[in-house]
Amino acid sequence: QVQLVESGGGLVQAGGSLRLSCAASGSIFRIDTMGWYRQAPGKQREVVAGITKGGSINYADSVKERFTISSDKNTVYLQMNSLKPEDTAVYFCNAAVIPMGGLLGGYWGQGTQVTVSS
Repeated sequence: QVQLVESGGGLVQAGGSLRLSCAASGSIFRIDTMGWYRQAPGKQREVVAGITKGGSINYADSVKERFTISSDKNTVYLQMNSLKPEDTAVYFCNAAVIPMGGLLGGYWGQGTQVTVSS
């Protein structure tokens, strides 16, 4: 079984910074990609940023130049700078994982709230 546990959300003023972390644990053979999604109230879940095992990175246009994704072993980070009220959402970690003796599957964390006040 694979678990993703996020941390680092909170309340911050506009222009401030937060750093999210997501640690994958369990019976893991390989992690192919890790990334972050977010869902604001009344809106669809949207991709924020992703990073592959090979180091390829992509960002949503709305967060380019402000957010930075990185990874270290089985942990992915999202450094969020110059936060705006419109960044307010629940942020979810996602990973494409091959578990030991299993097939590639997608896994989600429980989500962490990020609130940016104006």
